[in-house]
Amino acid sequence: MGTMKDELLDRMMKIMGISKLYPPQTKALPHVMEGKNVVISAPTAGGKSFVAYYGAVKNVLHGRKSLFIVPLRAIAYEKYEELNMFRELGLRVGISTGELGDSGGRLGRYDIIVVTSEKADSIFRHSPSWINDIGFVAVDEVHLLNDASRGPTLEVIMAKLLHMADVQVVALSATIKNVLEISEWIGAEPVISSWRPVPLKQGVLFGKAIYYDNGEVEPIDKAGISGVIENSLMKGQVLVFVNSRKNAQSSAFNFASITEKFLEEDEREELKEMAERLVQEDNNMITRKLASCIRHGVAFHHAGMSSIARREVEKKFKEGTIKLIAATPTLAAGINLPARRVIIKSVWRYSSLDGYMVTLPVMEIKQMMGRAGRPGYDEVGEAILIARNEMDKDRLMEEYIYSEPEPVYSKLASEAALRMHILALISTEFATTWEEVIKFMKKTFYAHQLGMVPEDKIWDILDFLERNEFIESMGEKWKATLFGRITTNLYLDPLSSIRLKEALLNASPETPPFAYLHAISSTPDMRGLYVSSKDDWIDEKILQSEFIVSVPEPYSLDYDWFLQEVKTASMLEDWINEMKEDDIIVKYGIGPGDIRNRVEVAEWLLHSMRELARLFNFELVPVIGKLMLRVKYGCKEELLNLTQLHGVGRVRARALYSHGYKSISLLRKASMEQLASIPGIGDKTARKIKEQVGNG
Repeated sequence: MGTMKDELLDRMMKIMGISKLYPPQTKALPHVMEGKNVVISAPTAGGKSFVAYYGAVKNVLHGRKSLFIVPLRAIAYEKYEELNMFRELGLRVGISTGELGDSGGRLGRYDIIVVTSEKADSIFRHSPSWINDIGFVAVDEVHLLNDASRGPTLEVIMAKLLHMADVQVVALSATIKNVLEISEWIGAEPVISSWRPVPLKQGVLFGKAIYYDNGEVEPIDKAGISGVIENSLMKGQVLVFVNSRKNAQSSAFNFASITEKFLEEDEREELKEMAERLVQEDNNMITRKLASCIRHGVAFHHAGMSSIARREVEKKFKEGTIKLIAATPTLAAGINLPARRVIIKSVWRYSSLDGYMVTLPVMEIKQMMGRAGRPGYDEVGEAILIARNEMDKDRLMEEYIYSEPEPVYSKLASEAALRMHILALISTEFATTWEEVIKFMKKTFYAHQLGMVPEDKIWDILDFLERNEFIESMGEKWKATLFGRITTNLYLDPLSSIRLKEALLNASPETPPFAYLHAISSTPDMRGLYVSSKDDWIDEKILQSEFIVSVPEPYSLDYDWFLQEVKTASMLEDWINEMKEDDIIVKYGIGPGDIRNRVEVAEWLLHSMRELARLFNFELVPVIGKLMLRVKYGCKEELLNLTQLHGVGRVRARALYSHGYKSISLLRKASMEQLASIPGIGDKTARKIKEQVGNG
């Protein structure tokens, strides 16, 4: 074992204000110092990230680059900010989370690069020269190999890392059952610890008492959820996990009268200011609902909210001003947001896949429970499930409190994942013969768990790619066609590419925008909007619309998907026709976060469609380029010049346009006072506009 007397370690501890290492850190660091691969499995807040930071910095000081791979953008920004603390050691830290058409070349000027797993995969596909300088890779939340949407990409990156000579891998994980299996797969030292900086008590609320795993019983004054909320707020902040967005919002409203009692006068003032500022910055009906909760010291948190609103809620909770957040489980998998007590209202969730309610996996419940206990504030953290009756209490104890999380299983077997990643192997010439493809597949966790490579399945995928002209056979080798290479570089599912190609071959410059929006909404890369019985207007929309991709027969199995595609395309059409955000929220039953998410995906798919148009229908390149900008800014064509000014969104651009300022040259001639007097512009924005356009 390497000695723990290490000058760099001392400096880094000092920078981060760490006086003493935690047990998981003292177990893991000697292995990292010796250059070994390591998998650390430990509860939340056990100091895993610091071990990875040490490995990354040490590697840079030895003249190599370090890569830090995380699952979500929010976590990427958190890690980026923490790693920036070490800039005084002479490091440059970069971040990339998926910008359009960015091949990753510019990242070469940084020493430590923080990326999401999709971005890391995209970088490997473009193969910039600096990839060969990587000497250390940290993989955060490696248990997400188990996640059907993110797992396959993470697994393929890790398999590629195992192919690269001389790269040290440190993988971080929550507590999982098969750490040894993952360690064996990447040839790593397993470091398993159940130590937490704040001890965790797990219990079940039944009636007027909480029954803990250590045998303790805590009486509470009032039965039910409001009784336990009041009891919890006396001890500190609370996170309540609920199973839907609707429940998150209604719970926050219901708890407002309780949280209000725990606010100091200065906190009330601060929250009032925050609520007003938030509505000014992000004026939509969801944020207005949130603002009315915030005034009482309570908030909700879910993926339907705008990112501005979510960030503000997280910030004020971290500062201690917001006392309680009612959240959907997405918060548990995301950023570091501990509370004194975590309450899980229900272990049931609706599954759109199954069409009915299903129980949550133990791993997900433990992830939520792990948020209980704030290091430096609490001596203990408490996580509580709620039982409906005595039998339910025993079941929750048995199935969740005393149970271990499930093992992690590879999700690379899905055809969509294999299609995409096998094409990428051939396109990037990482593997071009049958033997090379199989050799690579043997390096995956999928093959490691299965004990073999499913050759028939892989052969079927290769056959599909060849039939659809993504690859062509060159004797013993396969070579990607231009269509295949573009698909890989654009990071598209090959099925999406086939769909976009079909649309391009059927379209003309006269094709209406809706037809293009439906084409991108019909790809597997766009998540369709759920169709409910209220959406009876969709039938009329279908009759009025032109389509440039094949439409299924009414009432066939695919027709339900088709209705979702039409609803999604209609939402995008309303967005580019400047329908008010509130009206979109009401008409489509979605939140501002959902609009933003679909808009980002639509922009990327239109960018991809434009690139494919260069190959299949060149005269459509300018048409699609214009539509892509309209989707980006959410406006009609006449506003495109104005919306490209920083600080001028679609609403302000429309205000300027309706007051006669239809071009940059007219803005140049206007005075500051004239611009500031336009409703929605004001002094600050007028100054910003004049700085950009200059004076006429």
